[in-house]
Amino acid sequence: MIKKLLVALLVALPLCASAQKLGVVDTNSILPLMPEYKAAEQQLAEASKKYETEFSKLREEMEKKFAEYQTLSEDANTPQSIKDRRMQEVQELDQKVNQFYQTAQQDLQRQEQQLLQPVQQKMVEAIQSVGQENGFAMILPNGVAAYTSTDVVDVTPLVKTKLGI
Repeated sequence: MIKKLLVALLVALPLCASAQKLGVVDTNSILPLMPEYKAAEQQLAEASKKYETEFSKLREEMEKKFAEYQTLSEDANTPQSIKDRRMQEVQELDQKVNQFYQTAQQDLQRQEQQLLQPVQQKMVEAIQSVGQENGFAMILPNGVAAYTSTDVVDVTPLVKTKLGI
């Protein structure tokens, strides 16, 4: 029963769609042109630079501790307990560096999502507005459909105009 319904929908959908005005939009070419997107990218780049600077400091500290440990490990007069303690310090610092890296990546992803969400929402609203103003039944992202006929209108320029870019 469900298969028959799906087949009927698949057969009817193209017939219904052919009577409707359809459009496609290239969101990948619009988003980078938006001033809000550029500002968000700049903020993300600045945050990333700060994390990179801190990460470099931590790595330098770890490399220094490791070099000290290597020097101690080669000294036959140094007790094993001191060597073990230094090795433990290097391992703890390595864990700290890895944890910092993971936290930084998660924070940058969160910031990216927070900064880009309003930009993407503005673009979606512009696409909806173009669709309503021009009588489109549906506007799909460019490249989603396996086939696009010549009757489908590329509304990317209209959306760019609506956004003032």
